[in-house]
Amino acid sequence: MLLSSKLPGVGTSIFTVMSAMAAEHGAINLAQGFPDFDCSDRLKGLVDKYIRQGHNQYAPMPGLPALRKVMAEKIKSLYGLDVNPDTEITITSGATQALYTAISALIRPDDEVILIEPAYDSYRPSVEVNGGRAITYEMSAPDYAIDWRMLERLISWKTRMIIVNTPHNPTGKILKEADWKELQHIAVNRDIIVLCDEAYEHLVFDGERHESLLRYPQIFERGMSVFSFGKTLHTTGWKLGCIVAPPDLTREFRKVHQFTVFAVNTPMQHAVAEYFETPSDYLELNGFFEKKRNFLLQAMSGSRFKPLHSEGSYFQLYDYSAISDEPDTEFAKQLILEHGVAAIPVSVFYSSHKQERVIRLCFAKKEETLERAAAILCKI
Repeated sequence: MLLSSKLPGVGTSIFTVMSAMAAEHGAINLAQGFPDFDCSDRLKGLVDKYIRQGHNQYAPMPGLPALRKVMAEKIKSLYGLDVNPDTEITITSGATQALYTAISALIRPDDEVILIEPAYDSYRPSVEVNGGRAITYEMSAPDYAIDWRMLERLISWKTRMIIVNTPHNPTGKILKEADWKELQHIAVNRDIIVLCDEAYEHLVFDGERHESLLRYPQIFERGMSVFSFGKTLHTTGWKLGCIVAPPDLTREFRKVHQFTVFAVNTPMQHAVAEYFETPSDYLELNGFFEKKRNFLLQAMSGSRFKPLHSEGSYFQLYDYSAISDEPDTEFAKQLILEHGVAAIPVSVFYSSHKQERVIRLCFAKKEETLERAAAILCKI
């Protein structure tokens, strides 16, 4: 059979490749973004409780009402925005599904979508498989700042959407109030949707606050915020998240959502709804992960790797230019094969494969895992 691929340039994800190599060679995996520690026993107990109570059939398509209600309360408390849980919140099978479905629902053939790179690897394929055209704005090491005037020059009459990500994967940078004001100036006076990936909303460090899209009502009128329960609850394998958007955008989102995922895991939605009734469980995450970031920085302080400051997420970038001139993908493979530590090369987050000799390490690990990896890296 002759097939014409809709994504001819897409192969196996670098995360899958590096994790497979790490497993094959027994390397310490600081590549893929998942914890090596378990979630709360209380949360697991809640899942068990709701399974045993018989909550094992389809949930409502938009998500369990109790979970949408507690999310609305959470959003009001954190970001000061009143959202209607019936018409503005949809529970999804993780953040990636929410992002894909939002793009699929709103991007038509030949629409242009501005991506800010380095960017999470699902954005571009999601645009292209739906017939859209990705227009790239490139940030650069070491500060990864956005020049909004330069970005604005990329906008044309075909621009339909801008995708932003804060805290940012892979750089660990966060959008500040000044960034949102610039973006508001760009988007509000044009027919442009702002899609914000906020998977790491509770992982912001150094006394900074998470500047959610939801803090900016003028942008929210044409905005969509995506959240990950997996990142918040240390349960990436559960694939639970949500998307928050005004009613008109939510209606379009649900038209596609109902024919792809339809509904997500029922007992886990019940469990998360009850778990989120105790805000301290997620409000303490900033400090929890900041300690892990600082532990890694201290453990790596004697190495030749140069850290690039992480303001949020659970990723820390390191410049290895003092060690090697090898391209980052080759360097990352050698780290696994010769030293037994897995990292992600940052060039894979650029469509141009921009080379800046930078790798990404995940510090969402036990301290003993970070200590073992750092001891090896300090000897290179």
